[in-house]
Amino acid sequence: MLELSLLQKIAIGIVPILLAVTVHEAAHGFVANALGDPTAKRAGRLTLNPIRHVDWLGTIVVPLLMYVFTQFVFGWARPVPINAARLRNPRRDMFLVAAAGPGVNIVMAVGWALLSALALQGLDGGWMLAEPLALMGQVGIFINLILAVFNLLPILPLDGGRMLVAVLPVTWGDRLSRLEPWGLPIVVVLLVSGVLSDILVPIMGTLLNWFSAFSHAL
Repeated sequence: MLELSLLQKIAIGIVPILLAVTVHEAAHGFVANALGDPTAKRAGRLTLNPIRHVDWLGTIVVPLLMYVFTQFVFGWARPVPINAARLRNPRRDMFLVAAAGPGVNIVMAVGWALLSALALQGLDGGWMLAEPLALMGQVGIFINLILAVFNLLPILPLDGGRMLVAVLPVTWGDRLSRLEPWGLPIVVVLLVSGVLSDILVPIMGTLLNWFSAFSHAL
């Protein structure tokens, strides 16, 4: 495949990046609503309309710049409001609400792998859109896997931190929750120091190999 220009990279990357981040947030709201908390529904967040979820800096500008210039993608959307007190079983249900985001990213990665496999078959047939769709599929796989793996880190306010709080004994969970204001600074330190890459790169390498084999096997 040909080397892409900056504009071509943006055109190919923006749809999978936008979908990965916004559908991740919508999934939290859908699951919370199903488990008894209508807060996200009342806020108009039970929608796949990206405009309702995007933080223009965190959802579009930062991820696109990192996608274009680095090997790591980091971004965020406007968090979906969740009121744990309204959930029917707060501890169990908060685990499920938190898990919904990474879970839907994994499902979307499979969907992008299917699209990539279809596009790769189209390359042999000379299909005009096959190459951009194959590239978009690869970006979709990558961004969804990195969001799933990153968000499963056991650090608040990431989903993995919320899942950990839900399964820990109440006393331990309360102590961990007090560290939430320090969560994002901790992530930044891990990122700048290279520790985050040391954690994520081996996991991502394994997952990307699996998904590549899956795409080529279809």
